[in-house]
Amino acid sequence: MKKRGFCRFYNDIYWGESVRNHSVVKWRLNHGRGQFTIFCVKRALTETDQLDIIHCAFLKQPYFQTHPAYVYGIAGSYEEALDLIVRISDDACAAGYDGRLVEYLDRNSTQNN
Repeated sequence: MKKRGFCRFYNDIYWGESVRNHSVVKWRLNHGRGQFTIFCVKRALTETDQLDIIHCAFLKQPYFQTHPAYVYGIAGSYEEALDLIVRISDDACAAGYDGRLVEYLDRNSTQNN
């Protein structure tokens, strides 16, 4: 069985201001390498929630190797990840998707392809 990586990334990913070396951070997340200060905004696993904030260490679990997480944003701290969700929410409201963040992000993703 071929490894698929631990996560997939949104085309127009939201970045926290404190995160540097974007390509290195993405590579390390995809390959399950540890990073102390990185938090990810990802699609929730349940139908009732929309987005989750997790520390990147959770992506090293074997579950994510067979079911890669879909990451919409990468932040340098938990507070910065909350700011990313506020930015995503503001963008969704401006586009007419009040309270439907995942629907907005998925629609935005298919338009960019």
